[in-house]
Amino acid sequence: MSAGVVIQSPAQADRLILLFHGVGATPQDLVPLGARLAREFPQAAVVSVPGPDRSDFGSGFQWFSVAGVTEQNRPSRVAATLERFVQAVGEWQQRTGVPPAGTTLVGFSQGAIMALAAALAPQPPAARVVSLSGRFAELPRTAPRGVRLHFLHGTADPVIPAAHAQQAAQQLQSLGADVTLDLIPGLPHGIDGTAENLLLQRLRQP
Repeated sequence: MSAGVVIQSPAQADRLILLFHGVGATPQDLVPLGARLAREFPQAAVVSVPGPDRSDFGSGFQWFSVAGVTEQNRPSRVAATLERFVQAVGEWQQRTGVPPAGTTLVGFSQGAIMALAAALAPQPPAARVVSLSGRFAELPRTAPRGVRLHFLHGTADPVIPAAHAQQAAQQLQSLGADVTLDLIPGLPHGIDGTAENLLLQRLRQP
C-alpha cells in the first residue's frame, strides 16, 4: 500500500479524490486543498499521495527526476514511472472500494503530468483528471477513453507556461475529448482561491 495522507475516509465512499503534489513537495502541501474538497464532498474519500522517490533537490518527493530534463527526454522519464503511478491509484481504489468510474485525479505540476499520462493509458485509472499548473509530457494523438479532463492554469506561470494547457485543450478538443480550460489571470505557479473555486465548480459538474 502506498503511503499517503488520508484527509477524509467515510465508511462508504461514493467517490475517490486523489491529490498528487509537485516535484520536491510533500503530500502535506496539498492537505489544505484536500480539506476543502472533503468539505464539499463529504462522502468522498480524499487522499494526498506522495511521489515514490526522494527529490533530487534535497527535500520532498518526486515521480521522476527533473535534473537535466528536456522536451526530448521528459516523455521517456514519465513512461518509466507511469506503472508505479497507476499502481498507486489502484491501491487506493482497492482500499476504499471505489472503482475507476468514481475516481478523480487532481495533480499539481509534476503530479498533473503523471495524472495526464495516466489518462492516456489503454485502460485509464480514473474518469476525471484535473491538471493544476500542469502539462502533457507530449501532446496526445488520440482522445482519452471515457475521461473528462480539466486544465486550470495561471497566466503568469514561469515554470510551466499556460501555453501548454492551451495547446493541450485545443488538441484534445480537435480529437473529440471532453475537456475544459480555465486560465487564472496573474496567477504564478501555484494554487490560489480562484483556482480552488474553479476546481470545485468543475468537480460539481455531473
